[in-house]
Amino acid sequence: MLKKISVERLRAGMYVHELCADWMSHPFWRSQFLLKTREDVQRVRDAGVRELYIDTAKGLDDVEARSANEVRVEVEREMLAAVTAEPEPIVRASLEDELGHARLVHAQAHQVVRGMMQDVRLGRAITLDNVEPVIEAVTGSILRNGSALLGLVGIKNKDDYTFLHSVSVCTLMIAFGRTLGLESEDLRQAGIGGLLHDVGKMKVPDEVLNKPGRLTDAEFALIRRHPGDGHAILLETPGVGPVPLDITLHHHERIDGSGYPKKLAGEEISTMARMAAIVDVYDAITADRCYHTGMAPTEALRKMWEWSSAHFDQRLLQGFMRCIGIYPVGSLVLLESGRLGVVIEQNEKSVLTPVVRIFFSTRSNGYIIPENIDLARPPGSNDRIVSGESPDKWRVDPVKFMPAVA
Repeated sequence: MLKKISVERLRAGMYVHELCADWMSHPFWRSQFLLKTREDVQRVRDAGVRELYIDTAKGLDDVEARSANEVRVEVEREMLAAVTAEPEPIVRASLEDELGHARLVHAQAHQVVRGMMQDVRLGRAITLDNVEPVIEAVTGSILRNGSALLGLVGIKNKDDYTFLHSVSVCTLMIAFGRTLGLESEDLRQAGIGGLLHDVGKMKVPDEVLNKPGRLTDAEFALIRRHPGDGHAILLETPGVGPVPLDITLHHHERIDGSGYPKKLAGEEISTMARMAAIVDVYDAITADRCYHTGMAPTEALRKMWEWSSAHFDQRLLQGFMRCIGIYPVGSLVLLESGRLGVVIEQNEKSVLTPVVRIFFSTRSNGYIIPENIDLARPPGSNDRIVSGESPDKWRVDPVKFMPAVA
């Protein structure tokens, strides 16, 4: 049985099934392993992990621990309460009208980030000349219909991950800020910070940055230098304001003080940096990398809410979930009718009734003619989402049915 415990209750002989933290917050390549010695236990504690799951079938039990199912039910109840408190922002343009423009904006942003990162690799100074138009274009697309550009966030090429991750964080920061009601200049600064936040990774050798196996302690320490390296680069970049500098330096800080590089805690971390921490982790854990398979978006949100008491500002995480929905654009969902579909657009009034493009029947175990259904309106309102699903479970690729790739 899987059970969740605090790290204080961890002891040698237990089998770790899952660490309740994103991959960049701890140095362990594997998240499942037997703790053989007290030193093994101490290493987990020293890594800043606060909670974890143990497998009692493979190691010692903890009779006071809650089962994984009990935890899951509680987390999902909290998430639902968090996101149904107020409606989503009003959509101002149709998804169809905005899709073509969103593709161009995404491609432009990708090109700018790639060029900027390559300049850093070559030791050249970077400028904001090309960054400002990208931020303006991304903001415009988000304001017209956020679902169009957000639909492209989850589509990544593993070889271009670092560049596309920066574009995604920029996009999500602007969408997130809009949900929180930030003014235009604050949205612009949040977007610049998102686009530039990982520039320090260009100081990390490719063989370490994209290493498919476990990182050594020295390699992990090298990667953890990237916030400081990025901050140093941006200090030499004319026109970069305090918000992007702050986001770049502090996006790996955690509410409980377990983050890096400064181990800031609580209110010591700025609101923008706390927002960036949420966005950065969400995009990272939902992406396929050479060393792990990305989580389904809904599962990622569930995990982040579970970790939030130690890692994130829960009030801001609540706002982020309102922004992208319990079932974010790109999520694979199972409907009560037995059909599988991919979420293509959020509903402005309810996060539980998005527009879904159905393409597979679990009852006949086969593909069906793709069709868009709005779960908020008849006849779509006669159906409902039962659960978020893993594409691997059904051996389907929902990305192929996203309008953004059509």
